[in-house]
Amino acid sequence: MTFVLPSVTYPSSDGEPVAETFDHLYAILVTLEVLRQYLSGQQATVLANQFLYYAQGFPRLRVAPDVMVIFSVAPGGRDNYKIWEEGQVPAAIFEMTSAGTQQNDTVEKKHLYERLGVREYWLFDPRGEWVEGRLQGYRLQPVEVMGEVVEVYLPITDGRSAVLGLRLQVEDRLPAFYREDSGEKLLIPAELAEELHRTAALLEQERRAREQERQGREQERRAREQAERRAAALAERLRELGVDPDTV
Repeated sequence: MTFVLPSVTYPSSDGEPVAETFDHLYAILVTLEVLRQYLSGQQATVLANQFLYYAQGFPRLRVAPDVMVIFSVAPGGRDNYKIWEEGQVPAAIFEMTSAGTQQNDTVEKKHLYERLGVREYWLFDPRGEWVEGRLQGYRLQPVEVMGEVVEVYLPITDGRSAVLGLRLQVEDRLPAFYREDSGEKLLIPAELAEELHRTAALLEQERRAREQERQGREQERRAREQAERRAAALAERLRELGVDPDTV
């Protein structure tokens, strides 16, 4: 597979990629873990805050998406991602945006991801600084331009990630993901821990109920055996007195 260097030059940073605020960092970490769990067992990887190199021989041309999902590659982490080595462009990229990064996210990065062929580009604004509704996605769609059909980013209006098979919505300051096939929510780590505690409590409640039921059955058995022994003793006493207990 051959990748063509985009005809424009994009800025790159020599520093390591970092999240702007705790809200942005938490949104990155949650998105990374939720999608990583969702794609477990598939030929796919999810990377966060790591350099994406897109032009062989031009190491300065790189970008650090907050979260990127790549299909048809070996699962697991990477120190960085080089498109020409892996043979696959990210299918979806998520940027946790803010008023300070709006220009870069909506112009430079958006144009770059569009030219690279990233199928979906999502912007999440955890603090609601400039994105209406905090979440906006773009999907590559064929459009005729001057008699030629090209793929460009058009806004996603249905909240669906077609490439992931998920429905997205905003819950508090986090993006929430729901399976399209079942409607089930992909739980974030805190919710997973809460569900684990709830399930453990239910299991303990069921265990105690079964134990109480067992003890109740044991008490009934002992009471029945005691009554049977008393009845046998009384019948024997009657026989000793010359009385047939069956005629009483």
